[in-house]
Amino acid sequence: MPASLQLSALPGIPLVAPGDDLPALIDASLRQSGLSLRAGDVVVVAQKVVSKAENRFVDLAAVEPSPRALALAHEIAKDPRLVEVILRESRRIVRARPGLLIVEHRLGFVMANAGVDQSNVGPQQRGQRVLLLPADPDASAARLRERLMMQHACDVAVIVSDSFGRAWRRGTIGTALGVAGMPALVDLRGQPDLFGRAMKVSTVALADQVASAAALLMGEAAEAAPVVLVRGLEWSQPPAPAQALVRTAEEDLFR
Repeated sequence: MPASLQLSALPGIPLVAPGDDLPALIDASLRQSGLSLRAGDVVVVAQKVVSKAENRFVDLAAVEPSPRALALAHEIAKDPRLVEVILRESRRIVRARPGLLIVEHRLGFVMANAGVDQSNVGPQQRGQRVLLLPADPDASAARLRERLMMQHACDVAVIVSDSFGRAWRRGTIGTALGVAGMPALVDLRGQPDLFGRAMKVSTVALADQVASAAALLMGEAAEAAPVVLVRGLEWSQPPAPAQALVRTAEEDLFR
């Protein structure tokens, strides 16, 4: 592992709207900063701007709640239209109580409200419009990476990040939803520890660690810093997508 890392929040990223050319916005911010990408750089992009560019908005006024959504909304005291959108994005409900709905997202993430978000989605139709996760965050990361590599003629990695809560711990941390160009998960099994003992179970969620570090600069409210450049990271294992981080039901002792 490197002795140091450099993390830089890219300035001047405007409010993103559906159809915006996100790689072009990132490139303009890099030029504004006097930076250009180098081989081995990691560009961490907040899920929210990716979803906005991909027009993952849903207008709640156009949503017709199902009987299941109506019943669940009454139980947990949420807007039944919002509950309907959450159910459509979910495989199953993990936990439900007033004010809280934890689900297994259709991509396998266990999270609150299936990632359906009402904060910072734009000034228009406040309270009516919600934002979904990207349809395929790994594919979104791959598309961003391809464009950035074309623009800068070097091999870089891209992480699409989001803020997740965690079981047994308070607070949210940055988490990788999509990864391209680097290993999301690093398997250390078989490698010797400090005293030569072969490690048997150690795997490292490298992409989550990077996303969490970037979150320190991105912030959670009005910081408007949705893109962070990470420089100095090293890895030797082959690239693997964020889906490699999702624990299967057979491996999960708590579901």
